[in-house]
Amino acid sequence: ICYLRMEEDTEFRLRPSSLCFITDHVGFHGTIKSSPCDFVVIEIDEQGQLVNKATDETICMKLSGSGGALLPEPDNFTNTKKTKVGLQNLPFEEGSKQEVDTLAMCSDKDQNRQSGLEKEDIISDGTSKGGEGKADVLGSLLAEKMNDLLNQFACDIKEKWNSKTEIIGPSPEFSLGRILDKDQRAILHSAIRQKFPFLITVGKSNEIVVKPNLEYKELCHLVSEEEAFSFFRYLDVKKENSTFTFKPDTNKEHRKAVHHFVNKKFGNLVETKSFPVRNYSAMDNPNVITVRFRGKVHKHRKRSLSEFQERKVTYTAFTLRKENLEMFEAVGVLAIKLGVIPSDFSYAGLKDKKAITYQSMVVRKVTPERLKNIEKEIEKKRMNVFNIRSADDFLRLGQLKGNHFDIVIRNLRNQKNDSANLRERILEAIENVKVKSVKLFLTPEDLDDPVNRAKKYFLQTEDARGTLSLLPEFRVRERALLESLHRFGMTEDGCVQAWFSFPHSMRVFYVHAYSSRVWNEAVSYRLATYGSRVVEGDLVCLDEDVDENFPNTKVHLVTKEEEAANTYAIHQVVLPVPGHSVQRPGHRVGQWFQDTLTRDGLQMCRFRVPALKLNVPGCYRHILKHPHNLSYQLMEEQHIDGKTEGPHPDGATLSLSISFDLEASCYATVCLREVMKHDFQN
Repeated sequence: ICYLRMEEDTEFRLRPSSLCFITDHVGFHGTIKSSPCDFVVIEIDEQGQLVNKATDETICMKLSGSGGALLPEPDNFTNTKKTKVGLQNLPFEEGSKQEVDTLAMCSDKDQNRQSGLEKEDIISDGTSKGGEGKADVLGSLLAEKMNDLLNQFACDIKEKWNSKTEIIGPSPEFSLGRILDKDQRAILHSAIRQKFPFLITVGKSNEIVVKPNLEYKELCHLVSEEEAFSFFRYLDVKKENSTFTFKPDTNKEHRKAVHHFVNKKFGNLVETKSFPVRNYSAMDNPNVITVRFRGKVHKHRKRSLSEFQERKVTYTAFTLRKENLEMFEAVGVLAIKLGVIPSDFSYAGLKDKKAITYQSMVVRKVTPERLKNIEKEIEKKRMNVFNIRSADDFLRLGQLKGNHFDIVIRNLRNQKNDSANLRERILEAIENVKVKSVKLFLTPEDLDDPVNRAKKYFLQTEDARGTLSLLPEFRVRERALLESLHRFGMTEDGCVQAWFSFPHSMRVFYVHAYSSRVWNEAVSYRLATYGSRVVEGDLVCLDEDVDENFPNTKVHLVTKEEEAANTYAIHQVVLPVPGHSVQRPGHRVGQWFQDTLTRDGLQMCRFRVPALKLNVPGCYRHILKHPHNLSYQLMEEQHIDGKTEGPHPDGATLSLSISFDLEASCYATVCLREVMKHDFQN
């Protein structure tokens, strides 16, 4: 609906100077969030259901992966019923030189990476089986066209490696699309990697993405491809007490390099040792490197089924209702009551504080019965939990379809120097804005209040303890950060420790906030520079029915011919949220991204920071979005004391009740700002 107009200063830094609007109606004034009940936010889950009304039975079905709603998409899968393929307890023959289709094993480092504005669940478990069997699995699960495209992608990667051609830019990837059934995703992950050991598969919000296995390629520089093939097969099978041996090697420095590679990439999983080879002359002095899996603790006996079930992580899903409460504070209260830590909670998004909000959450290591026991205790904290049920996994950020808003705008009045009928102005505004809204991340105002005074004091003095004495108690996140800085000091290591004082999901929100700010400024610059027409160099999404987590393969760079032919519309234009795996526009906006990140000391490739456990691949967002299911009602409120603002001599004021749905990452206050042509102080 609205965007920031950007101007360039003498240092070529773009800054917001004033707010602009897309529509041209006059608007009106009013007050939002007079009380929390005037601003109700209800999360919409991935199935399009309001989380405050869904029943226990339907949600359990969704989380468990059963039911017709979770069948695979027809574009990627055949419609016939498939038999589940058993992939466990298959034999492994050491030193086999026959052709084996196995999967590429990720390093333990990759297995535990799972960080960034979206956690990449890089799959690495599975077993080996003959290539023919795996081909049958893929043929039975994937549609013929998708299977052919996958084979072509694998051939292209192999050809580039064999031709010694360097892959420039982000690592190529191939998407199989969204597969909603969890069991079929697991089978596909294993089958693909067993057939193509030089590829890895990555799960992103029910989507399977195939990428080159760079560790496989790296090992091929040290040993023969046959050895690399067998080594990754060995890693994949994970057969206890088994070993793998590389070919005899007389070069000590070369053996050292192989030792270093294996221990660096897979040191938490396996260990290596060199042994002399018998029946060789002393002059040759060959040695072999033997690899074995590291021993497990308490492996003197097998665990019983009941013991295994006890050790299995418990996940409990529920709907949280909170009123006038920051989510970080709400999670802290729940963690104390349940005896867990805040990072044990996962959620799809952050919700407003001064509001009544409903959202899905998942807590681990807590049973449904235990959560039900604290229902009465937390009511006094303005919280309720309901729809409590068992779940299979945690929630990921962005794992929602959007939010529904029920808002009351009070004390409606005309804009300054506008004498038109107020009711007509309101109706004109709403009808004019049943169109589009630009996603905009709103940053707080720089006000002279206790919070901002405390922040200014810290920036001037770096006195964490003194700032704590100035900062109000309700600023939970800022106080947690300051307490860590006071404990660990204002050194680089102290700042890292302070960063880790937040749960992972909260750390991700801060990175998202920066990325969203840059994205919004980019949208502002794009609209101010090129307007609402699609021009050469724009990025457009080729698929109308995707969320913001779509791969590069679905993003297209507009050509000069397509601009002249008006091939695309403005609602198809996307811009990248900064990350290490996104494509930039091919016009001035692309250079703007580079200049802005350089200004902030960042580059696109710097969004993977192991020291901070951050892995931010980035994504794409449409610059324009439609609000859905918009409805409204005008209401008159009588004021007995007659103390009202504006021209209401009869003591009555108008209020507007408005409801609408917005997709994820869209903000209701931005939509209201365009309707009213009015900036909010709250």
